[in-house]
Amino acid sequence: MKTPVALTLRVAAVAVGLWLTPVAHAALFADDEARRAIIDLRERVERQGEEIKQFQRSLLDQQEQFESLRKEAAQLRGEKEELTQELRKQQNLAKDLAQGVDERLRKFEPVKVKVDGVEFLAEPAEVRAYDDAVAVFRKGDFTAASASLGDFIRRYPKSGYASTALFWLGNAQYANRDYKEAIRNFSVLLVGSPNHVRAPEAMLSVANCQLELKDIKAARKTFEEVIKTYPQSEAASAARERLSKLK
Repeated sequence: MKTPVALTLRVAAVAVGLWLTPVAHAALFADDEARRAIIDLRERVERQGEEIKQFQRSLLDQQEQFESLRKEAAQLRGEKEELTQELRKQQNLAKDLAQGVDERLRKFEPVKVKVDGVEFLAEPAEVRAYDDAVAVFRKGDFTAASASLGDFIRRYPKSGYASTALFWLGNAQYANRDYKEAIRNFSVLLVGSPNHVRAPEAMLSVANCQLELKDIKAARKTFEEVIKTYPQSEAASAARERLSKLK
């Protein structure tokens, strides 16, 4: 039989055990909660770490895409500049070609000229041929001038230069003492253009050629014709003077 003291101690031990049991269970519960919290925190950290890595990868992808777009834009700008330069080159070439065509066309288009008070249209080649022939005459090479002026008249018989060219041709022939040919060409001028500004002088030159040919009668008649036809001209004054010396 247990003593009262022992019984008391036993009861106390049981009571203490009963009291400590909830504390132990609470401690165990707290440790589990902490572990679960730590595990949850670790999992969240890991998830966040993975999300950060994904975000970093996304940033890298975006950066690569941006760099690719930047390179593509730079390439497009370069191509645009090349196309712009090529377009400008083609435009300049087209402009030069157009100017070249215009210049070539102008070489064939008639131009307005005025000679001895007469205004008319002449082809550029016609103008050059006449100017070249007269230039030879002015140099004093009358043989070459006769050939050039005669060739011009054959090539351009209906030219506005024709009457003036006949006048200079007659003078070149007169200088070469080819009086008969000179008379012939002066006469063609007088028949074709009796009102030409060179006509009075051409008729006077016919008379002078006749004098050189010793045909005094014909010369006197021509001087009289100059005075009668062109009374107010300088040629008429010269004809009167020379006619007076024939008497």
